[in-house]
Amino acid sequence: MVDSVGAIDWNAVVTFIPLVEPPDSSESPDAGPGEGLWFCVRRSEVLVRLDSGAHELPTAVATADLGVDVEQAHFLGLLDDRPVWAADVAAHIDPGDDAVFEPLFTLYGRVPEQLWTLAGRAVQIVEWDRTHRFCGRCGTPTEPAPGERARRCPACHLLAFPRLAPAVIVLVERDGQALLAQGRSFGMTMYSTLAGFVEPGEQLEEAVAREVREEVGIEIADIRYFRSQPWPFPHSLMVGFTARWAGGEIEIDEREIVDAGWFEPDGLPPIPGRLSIARALIDDWLSRTGGMKGE
Repeated sequence: MVDSVGAIDWNAVVTFIPLVEPPDSSESPDAGPGEGLWFCVRRSEVLVRLDSGAHELPTAVATADLGVDVEQAHFLGLLDDRPVWAADVAAHIDPGDDAVFEPLFTLYGRVPEQLWTLAGRAVQIVEWDRTHRFCGRCGTPTEPAPGERARRCPACHLLAFPRLAPAVIVLVERDGQALLAQGRSFGMTMYSTLAGFVEPGEQLEEAVAREVREEVGIEIADIRYFRSQPWPFPHSLMVGFTARWAGGEIEIDEREIVDAGWFEPDGLPPIPGRLSIARALIDDWLSRTGGMKGE
């Protein structure tokens, strides 16, 4: 049996304070069940308890049943003064009938959005810890660095911090139309805004212009920040922008793009669901042009 999270009023303001170590140094993951939230991560899946069809996060780690090594648990911070932990679970572990491991994608919408964001944080930190057990410079086993989210090599003193890959994503407008494209990696017929990773030494705005030029061959202007979104698939930070067409005709890079075009608000192709910042960019454009938001 996996205990579930106690009642939290998600309609009220819920504050999360990220921390590396518990405020009370005497508090530890094996101190007992307590009322802390536990994100138990198996591969990139998160353990949830099923309660009358609802998905809830566990508050306690049953080490005997789940095989969680609490010595490798990671303290994430405080959610309304409640400690939040992430723990690595062995790949062969299967929970009982009252719990299931859910991928982040399918968990979205089944738990409050703030809880889903924390689940993404937990998955990324656990995966970082898994993949940095040895120094990338000299191969020596690493150890946790006290007081910070890092692993330290005791031999050459190299610090390895959680990996974060910044990426830009942009909605380009022209005469009331939006530029949308179907990427080869989508795996389905869906059109989205253009995106790509930031290169070393590159400003975010430079990355936006370069990605648009490389993928569809046009020039843009008036690049403006929209907002950002942590994207734990596997460890990106999506930085959203809007921009205006400044010249050129669409010439797609067929290695990355299947099709691209300018679309009217009332003539949109299949677009991303509400999980992504791409959809937020499209919905913002629709609201500004008087278009109807889709499902």
